Amino acid sequence: MITHLSLRSAFCAFMLLFFCSLSVKGQELNCNVTVNAEQLSSNRQVFETLQQAINDYMNTTTFTNAQFAANEKIECRLYLTVKEYEDDVVKGDLQVQSLRPVYNSSYTTTLINFKDNKIEFSYRENEPLVFSVNNMESQLTAILNFYAYLILAVDFDSFSMHGGDPYFERLNSIVQMAQSSGESGWKAFEDNKNRSAVLDSYTSPATTQLRDMTYNYYRLGLDNMQISMDKGRAAVTESLGTLKKIYDVAPMSVALSMFKDAKLDELVNIYSKAPADEREKVYKLLEPIFPTEQERLTAIKKGSEQR
Repeated sequence: MITHLSLRSAFCAFMLLFFCSLSVKGQELNCNVTVNAEQLSSNRQVFETLQQAINDYMNTTTFTNAQFAANEKIECRLYLTVKEYEDDVVKGDLQVQSLRPVYNSSYTTTLINFKDNKIEFSYRENEPLVFSVNNMESQLTAILNFYAYLILAVDFDSFSMHGGDPYFERLNSIVQMAQSSGESGWKAFEDNKNRSAVLDSYTSPATTQLRDMTYNYYRLGLDNMQISMDKGRAAVTESLGTLKKIYDVAPMSVALSMFKDAKLDELVNIYSKAPADEREKVYKLLEPIFPTEQERLTAIKKGSEQR
C-alpha cells in the first residue's frame, strides 16, 4: 500500500542532500519564521525573542503521530508584520506559505499563500509557548496551531484523496475552542477571510469539493507533467472546473482568493505552450471569477505567443 509518506519520500528524494545539509529540527515542518517590527520605534528586542519562540514552536512541536524523515518535512513560511504593540498586545498581519515538491522534478509548487489580517495576541518577552491538543493555551499558540494543521491538511490532501481528514478535524477543534474565547479572527461570519472562513472553505458542504480539487490539481495534474505534459495539463484544466462550481454557490469564498494568490502565476507557466483552444478554455473559465486579474489571465490566453 502506497502511503502519503512513501509518496512524499519518493517525491522529495531529489532534495535529500539539500535537507541533510541543514540543521532541521522537529517532526513535520521545516518552517522559516520572520517577525518584522520595523513599523515600531521601540521594543525591538522583544520581537527578536518572539521570532525565536515561534521558530522553535513550529519546528520542534510534534503535531501528528506520523514520522517524517528530514527530506519529507513540509517547507513553509510564516511572516509576521507587527503594526502595534501596547500593554503586551501584538497586532498585525501574518503571511502563511507552504510548498510541495512536484514528482520527478526539481520544481516546488505553492500549496498555500494566505495573508491573515486579524492577528492579535498577548505576548511577554520570554513567555513560553506551550503546545496542547485539548486546550487553548494562548491566542498565539492557537493561531500557530491553526496554520500548522492547515499546512498539514492541505499537504496530505494533495497526495491522497481527503488524506488530510484528521487534520481538518483538528482544525475544527481549534476553531471551536478559539471561538469560545471571544478573540478576534475566529468568529463565524465575522468576515469572509478570517480563520473560521478559511476552515469553512474546505469543510462546508457547499465548497468542500475544494479538497477534491487539491488532489486532482497536484497529484493527477502536476505530478504527471514530467511523464506526459499533455496528460498532466489536461488534469489541471479539468480540476479548474471546481472553481466555477465554488464561485456559483459562494462567490465571496476565501477559497477563490487563496487559489488566486497561490496559483495564477503558476497557471501562466503551465499554459505557456498549451494549444490555443485549451488556453482559451481556461481563460473563459477564470475571467468571470477573477475579473481584476486581466494581466495574468491575458498571459494565460496568449501563452508563449506573446513572447
